[in-house]
Amino acid sequence: MGTGKQYYEEFKKQAVKLAMEVGNKSAAEELGIPKGTLGTWLRKARAGEIDTGSGTRTADESLNLAQQLQAANKRIKELEKANRELEELNEFLEEASAFFAASCRKSGKKNG
Repeated sequence: MGTGKQYYEEFKKQAVKLAMEVGNKSAAEELGIPKGTLGTWLRKARAGEIDTGSGTRTADESLNLAQQLQAANKRIKELEKANRELEELNEFLEEASAFFAASCRKSGKKNG
């Protein structure tokens, strides 16, 4: 177990608030998360394990926040992928630079 997706605490809090306002099924569909996961969070919130705070938001505000969180998480994944690609390119360029530097030293010794 433990191979499931990890969610930020703030996302959980907002998801629970949304579910309380629009219902478990609607909130899960809107957020793109399993209904069972959201149900677990709701139980934890009722037990006090997830602090949903005292603030109240309208359903539209909660949906907007959920959409913003989803967009932010998507953007983070995109940036992490781009970062990995740049790290790989940087490694390749370092190796190529070392190769050409060695090549120049060898050709310099032959001519010298």
